[in-house]
Amino acid sequence: MTGPAVSGMECDLLVVGSGAGGLAAAVTAAHLGLDVIVAEKAAQFGGTTAWSGGWMWVPRNPLAQEAGIIEDEEAPRTYLRHILGARYEPARVDRLLAMGPRMVRFFRTHTALDFIDGNAIPDFHAEAPGGATGGRSLCAAPFDGRALGARIRDLRPPLRETAPFGMGIASGENLRRFMTMTRSFASFRHVVGRVLRHARDLLLHGRGMHLVNGNALVARLLKSADDEQVRLLAASPVARLVVRDGVVTGAVLRRGGQDVAVHARRGVVLAAGGFPHDVARIARSFAHAPTGREHFSAAPKTNAGDGLRLGAQAGGVVRTDLAAAGAWAPVSLAPRRGAEPGHFPHLIERAKPGLIAVRRNGARFANEADSHHDVMAALFAATPPGEPAEAWLIADHAFIRRYGLGAARPAPVPLWPFLRSGYVRRARSLAGLATLCGIDPAGLAASIAAYNPPAREGHDPAFHRGESAYNRIQGDRDHAPNPCVAPIETAPFYAVQIRPGSLGTFAGLSTDADARVINDEAQPIAGLYAVGNDMSSVMGGTYPAGGITLGPAMTFGYVAAHHAAGVPLDNNRN
Repeated sequence: MTGPAVSGMECDLLVVGSGAGGLAAAVTAAHLGLDVIVAEKAAQFGGTTAWSGGWMWVPRNPLAQEAGIIEDEEAPRTYLRHILGARYEPARVDRLLAMGPRMVRFFRTHTALDFIDGNAIPDFHAEAPGGATGGRSLCAAPFDGRALGARIRDLRPPLRETAPFGMGIASGENLRRFMTMTRSFASFRHVVGRVLRHARDLLLHGRGMHLVNGNALVARLLKSADDEQVRLLAASPVARLVVRDGVVTGAVLRRGGQDVAVHARRGVVLAAGGFPHDVARIARSFAHAPTGREHFSAAPKTNAGDGLRLGAQAGGVVRTDLAAAGAWAPVSLAPRRGAEPGHFPHLIERAKPGLIAVRRNGARFANEADSHHDVMAALFAATPPGEPAEAWLIADHAFIRRYGLGAARPAPVPLWPFLRSGYVRRARSLAGLATLCGIDPAGLAASIAAYNPPAREGHDPAFHRGESAYNRIQGDRDHAPNPCVAPIETAPFYAVQIRPGSLGTFAGLSTDADARVINDEAQPIAGLYAVGNDMSSVMGGTYPAGGITLGPAMTFGYVAAHHAAGVPLDNNRN
């Protein structure tokens, strides 16, 4: 048991968690004149955002409009109605679509956050009614970590599995340079320059300073928070909320082995990252993880459902009626020297030409180039009851040396460490590979026999790889006639096992259009807000596009700050 809390800390707004949603709320509230504290459970700031690709889905955003991409305001609404179906919530969707562009303008104008466009990135289902082949995505612009000064030590570094030696690699053209370095002198020169710069940063600063993706987003938000004099408290988990007469008035933090009470005059924002490592809630929420331990999230281990528990204790309701409780992604267990395996999210190579995914019966089950969420949903549907939802990515030698496979990098990075650890399996024949992996050899042979002949002509009649805009953008634009399809025929052959994982969770606290947590009578709980993955997904547990976590997180963080500050959004031109 803990003793009485030590009092003495006061603020206007207390934010619990330091991912994009929490920091967006903190920076906005501070700019509006509030005294803000951010309490982060981990020793460093950034949460899942710092490990992410950093993309945000914000239809009709200013960068798209400046590029001449002008779409009717009804188009994204039509798209979400089609994808969400009965889970479409007009009030929250309307607020998201109206405030998203305004949020971007605010951060560009008043903070250290700047953006690069993703105007060529399509929605996952761009061919659906209202879908778009671009103009709805943006990402934080790269950032020089030296501008953070001493604060750089408080920034969570990028995920080891996706950032070799801590070097962040931005998606798009930068990633393409790395994948073509052995085939293009320009790419080789670019990569050598990046590696040398990173080596210099490691020598001088102990970490990379060229920040990209989600790491750049968090860094820019931290710089903005410091500029706005937000108080940032690391290693400060919240033990409980303080509720008086039905109003949330603060919380008790655990700091340095002591309970510290924080009085928050305008309330508390929960932004603790959902429940990707809450074993008990996973067991209740994920059908494929009956004990809660059959799921391998790529989110930080500190994201363990704290915000949901705090919200429920104050009368909030955790939604259980979503299409999916998690943002599914196939992951592999990548070896780490002297530590438990890392969870590598397979987001890039699945769409490249010359790869298929099969279950242990050797049969394909999905269009491997579809979104990570859709591929896992297909695996869940194809897995008989009682069997683990596992599969294998199968490729040949030409593929793995050109694109890599999971944590194993393309040439010239050596393969032997991954072969020695057993992470990558290799055999001279497909039958031998099947035996190594516990796959039915006849089933795998049949799948390859069906796949290869049309693949030589650039077709995949079974699952239609490369026929959607999203497939094509993820494929290899230098490969013709189909950027996603090539035969698997150059020995030796390789395989990596994929398991059920996620990039985060969707099932969160029920909220209204102002991001206020609501109780079981649909009434807002005074002084309590939820954003990011602590807020139940405005997408209803569907995954319409990349960035549908961070885009709403940033937007509703902006919205919650305005409500807490008492500044009507309709009267604010930021």
